[in-house]
Amino acid sequence: MIEAIISGCLLGMALVFSVGPVIFTIIKLRVNYGIKSAFYFIAGVWLSDVVWVVAANFFGSFLIQLIKFNKTISWLGGTFLIGLGLFYLLFKKYPDKSQLEDGIQVSGRTHAGLFITGFLINTLNPAVIALWLAAATKAVSNEIDERVVLFAICLALNMSADVLKIYLSGKLKAKLTERNINIVNKISGLLYIGFGAALIIGAYGAHSG
Repeated sequence: MIEAIISGCLLGMALVFSVGPVIFTIIKLRVNYGIKSAFYFIAGVWLSDVVWVVAANFFGSFLIQLIKFNKTISWLGGTFLIGLGLFYLLFKKYPDKSQLEDGIQVSGRTHAGLFITGFLINTLNPAVIALWLAAATKAVSNEIDERVVLFAICLALNMSADVLKIYLSGKLKAKLTERNINIVNKISGLLYIGFGAALIIGAYGAHSG
């Protein structure tokens, strides 16, 4: 059991310090729309992680077959991210500083969209699938209760770190000028496009190799 606890802590810490489109979206949402919107988005990511953890541990053979479609998943995920980035860069209208100070009212429909977006961003990332499959394969010799402890600790650490990121993003909001807020939003859009392009290029390179 000690080994499972240590493994869960190590995997969780690796996820905490990983950098991807999710962290930049958290900052953007927290700055523009407040804590509730950021939590709806990250809840979608969390659900995706839980789904992949369950699938990796109990339907490993299915995931192995799914990995064979890595190129298709990468193209879907990359196209989704690039489309999202272009939307944020070219079409999305953000509130100005005065509106942010007065508070932004976000509809339930928008929150549902953020939840779905978080779920899809994480679900359509082949690296996420491969990560959970590799972790489940490594833990396959463990008893079921040890695996539960391992992945529960890992997910708990990752979720706690996400909550901390949302909190720290709120601290950042008070120090931002309107110009800096616009820069944050533009950078977020560019990073989505960059991550999406990297997914597609990576899939093309793997296919060519």
